[in-house]
Amino acid sequence: MVEEESDVNQHDKCSVEWTLDVIGGKWKGVIVFHLLEGKKRFNEFRRRIPGVTQRMLTLQLRELERDGVVHRKVYSEVPPRVEYSLTEFGQTLEPIIRNMKTWGDEYARRVAERQAEGQ
Repeated sequence: MVEEESDVNQHDKCSVEWTLDVIGGKWKGVIVFHLLEGKKRFNEFRRRIPGVTQRMLTLQLRELERDGVVHRKVYSEVPPRVEYSLTEFGQTLEPIIRNMKTWGDEYARRVAERQAEGQ
């Protein structure tokens, strides 16, 4: 039996690649950041992240749930209510996400300074 290339590549990944597989992409880190504040409903994400489409938000939440980062709780009510929260494993991402925010704040400041100098 020949091992497929994708299986071999999975074993050769560095830790940063594994991390980016889970929180990489445009919206996953933002979703996790908002969940650091506590559980959220789908439409709360839509309000807080206006640039994300409904389809993309659904896909990203499903992937985060599949990876064990997000818990999806469905209440048996009419109309149905669904809440998302971080799992215990997902909460371990907090220092990474907070550091990303700090870095992003500094980067945004530098960009603003360069733009001000150029005007």
